[in-house]
Amino acid sequence: MSHLLSIDSLSRDDIDHLMRVAATMEPVAQRRKVTRVLEGAVLGNLFFEASTRTRVSFHTAFSRLGGSVCDTTGFTFSSMAKGESLYDTSRVMAGYCDAIVMRHPDQGSVAEFAGATHVPVINAGDGPGEHPSQALLDFYTIDKEFSRQGKTLKGAHVLMTGDLKYGRTVHSLIKLLALYAPMRVTLVAPPGLEMPNHLIERVSRQGLDVEVRESLAGDFSDVDVVYTTRIQKERFTAEMSEGFNLSRDFTVHRAFMDSRCNPSTIIMHPLPRDSRPEANDLDVDLNGDPRLAIFRQTDNGIPVRMAIFATLLKVEHLIERDLRDVPWFVPGSVGVDDAKF
Repeated sequence: MSHLLSIDSLSRDDIDHLMRVAATMEPVAQRRKVTRVLEGAVLGNLFFEASTRTRVSFHTAFSRLGGSVCDTTGFTFSSMAKGESLYDTSRVMAGYCDAIVMRHPDQGSVAEFAGATHVPVINAGDGPGEHPSQALLDFYTIDKEFSRQGKTLKGAHVLMTGDLKYGRTVHSLIKLLALYAPMRVTLVAPPGLEMPNHLIERVSRQGLDVEVRESLAGDFSDVDVVYTTRIQKERFTAEMSEGFNLSRDFTVHRAFMDSRCNPSTIIMHPLPRDSRPEANDLDVDLNGDPRLAIFRQTDNGIPVRMAIFATLLKVEHLIERDLRDVPWFVPGSVGVDDAKF
């Protein structure tokens, strides 16, 4: 890889390699070991759209490899507010940084930015386009959860629900899953927020068994993974926003999981989820449920993003020989509700 812009740029062998490298990063990500293979390297973290998890996750991953990070957030504090082009910004930042992570509200913008430099660029989300590193950490999570349960990926059944039109995480994930067919994917979206037809047609040609349903009513007891997403209201047109009201019928909550799924079904969400009482993507009544993998999922973002940096900067072969024990206190469990397996 020279950049990571889309799942389209990755083969199954590339993904398998990244998964193996991520596994070697686990001791560092879990704060048991330290490595400094990127000591002296500088990351440019350019986020022109709101982010907490992705921005901090990339920052943390690069720092745990020994590098340093320069952050830019929002257009107001960048030269783009003065009319600077993506091309000029790219060339300038490439002169300062050894790798660049970029999030931008316009689809295709990160690829345009990457076209101006040989310095590795990672797409951290380009509007409703893609979010390839999220798909990689989602896949890593599914594989780990299946391994814990004694399952294999072959023939797995994944339910994707929520905003499948503007949710870039599901766009990247369904492309990635198609590389591991045979596999089943069931799509359930509110009216007007369905998965784009061109994506369904594409992954179906690749051998993915895709079913589209209109609601969460019915039997989902054979589903291995429920992957739900937040409604991306910030991407709605004025016409869509007017009068939009989503019922609780599309909410993943404890009653749905207990009555329509099975006890081993894994619950995933790319976060942030809307935890307000009137929200309708993933209910907080599932907090503490061992099926809820959303925080294991976010934790997995660190080794996966470390693997991306190490692979792009060609230092993955140096990790294991460079490991040292951490000298500071590390709690046995990060969250108070973390599942004990």
